[in-house]
Amino acid sequence: MESLFSLSSFFLIFLGFMCSCEAYTFYAGGKSGWVLNPTESYSHWSDRNRFQVNDTIIFKFKIGSDSVLIVDQDDYSKCNKDKPIRELKHGDSKIKLYRSGPFYFISGHEDNCEKGQKLKVVVLSPNHKAHNALSPVTEPIGSVSPAPSPAQSAAGFTVSPSGFLWGFSLMIAAYICILV
Repeated sequence: MESLFSLSSFFLIFLGFMCSCEAYTFYAGGKSGWVLNPTESYSHWSDRNRFQVNDTIIFKFKIGSDSVLIVDQDDYSKCNKDKPIRELKHGDSKIKLYRSGPFYFISGHEDNCEKGQKLKVVVLSPNHKAHNALSPVTEPIGSVSPAPSPAQSAAGFTVSPSGFLWGFSLMIAAYICILV
């Protein structure tokens, strides 16, 4: 009986890890990339997407023609390029969102920020659905379309939009534990 309980516990932990590993890749500004006049404003693009911890944002631009500066809220508001937290100069610069909260990005090219080339992203917290985090990712990846963000279960595990499997698995595990 004890091995049956261990097996069901292992099964639950395994499912938790399987379901919590989903992360998405977003291209800043959508199809236009990191440009001065995107087809959709950066604020509209950011507002219509849901960002989670471990998602990645790719800033696509021509090397040497622009850069991305990661800045604090005050420098974002003022388009201040003097003391960025980090500067991304590569054409396919990637940022991994490693924590919840707001992130602020501005163009490092002349007065592009003042002309609207800036982006605020709010990463949802695992418990509330809103947070912030950044970490550079260097390897190139192929085009990936954003998908709906995963939901949070009451047990604290992140589950995919198809939460039926997760709920069904929990019911089976609970039933096995009762039998033990």
